[in-house]
Amino acid sequence: MKALVYIVEDDKDLSELLKYNLQKDNFTVEIFNKGSELFKALQTKTPDIFILDVMLPDYDGFRIAHYIRSNPEWHSIPIVFLTAKDSEIDKLKGFSYGADDYVTKPFSIKELTARMKAILRRLGKLEFESLIKLGTLEIDLSKKEVRKQNQTLNLTVTEFKILEALLTNYGKPISREFLIEKVLQKEVYDRTIDVHIKNLREKLGEEGQFIKTVRGFGYKLEI
Repeated sequence: MKALVYIVEDDKDLSELLKYNLQKDNFTVEIFNKGSELFKALQTKTPDIFILDVMLPDYDGFRIAHYIRSNPEWHSIPIVFLTAKDSEIDKLKGFSYGADDYVTKPFSIKELTARMKAILRRLGKLEFESLIKLGTLEIDLSKKEVRKQNQTLNLTVTEFKILEALLTNYGKPISREFLIEKVLQKEVYDRTIDVHIKNLREKLGEEGQFIKTVRGFGYKLEI
């Protein structure tokens, strides 16, 4: 069953572009140019995820998010802000209103889609595809293989598990402790994880740069 996306965006060209691309990626999409239109639609049907602009002609996105989070029927539905308001204060405000992610304009539609899928997978609302493309890489989760230009990369079992964990949590920082306890499932030093990450980056080549260090915490995968 396709995930239903509600987009609240007053830029009609942008919303239609989003709808076209998300539908190609197997989502069902409904567009609203005002918050009031969204509120009316929510009386009959609820989505699997919201994409909210902040600056709208009637209610701003933060107020809409507050309204959604205040209602027991909708409070657990993920919210992604998509906005030109890119200051740290705005981002913190967005997360304080219950945002699951905050994407600033200009943005990559591929990255937005990847972030949405990661959120929905974590909530069990979207199955993980067995074959994922990341730059020039093809990651086959069923076969536990990574291919680059039709050549299979020689990843260790541990390196593949780390890559899979990063993919599952795309855009979300994951701690070294999480990788040790949930992925490796054995007692090792933090430094051991760093060595595995270093080797994984080298083997992935150019795409290794997508694995970003989160200082003092761990790592995240992000294009």
